[in-house]
Amino acid sequence: MDNVIKTHKCPICHKLCNDDKYAPFCSKRCADIDLGRWFNGDYSVPAETLDEMETEGLYEAMNHEHGSQN
Repeated sequence: MDNVIKTHKCPICHKLCNDDKYAPFCSKRCADIDLGRWFNGDYSVPAETLDEMETEGLYEAMNHEHGSQN
């Protein structure tokens, strides 16, 4: 079982590869393409806007946790 070669599919070009140097990508080129997509805003993480009461509650909790009182 020690001779098992693990392969994965590059998320950019979908090529099968077994090199861990640029994992999960197959090459520096694909890794750079992915990084460029992040820089250009092609990927995003959804955020939820909080209303004023929720924001105040979070600030109060943070201040209480750190021992500050404003």
